[in-house]
Amino acid sequence: MTDLFRELDRLLAAARGDAALRARLLATAQDSDPMDAFCRLAQSLGYEITLGDLFAAGQEYSDNQCKSTNGGNPRPYDSFDDTLASFLSEVEQMNRPAE
Repeated sequence: MTDLFRELDRLLAAARGDAALRARLLATAQDSDPMDAFCRLAQSLGYEITLGDLFAAGQEYSDNQCKSTNGGNPRPYDSFDDTLASFLSEVEQMNRPAE
């Protein structure tokens, strides 16, 4: 999982200085399968980001939250943290003017 976050950090750093890359990354959210579109784009750019790793990252985060609840969480979450949505939110913030 650490490799995934390193790759996401590298991609985020590249997006900071490249408005066209930001637009391409944000456009993946409109695809019929956004996670797959994002991974295909990232891989085409040389980033080792796989669909399985991206999916598992959010699930692992939520599973750890359930385990950290005193006595365990009696009702697991219906969904889990969306790593891709969090990443794209950061990219979107780059397009906003500084206050």
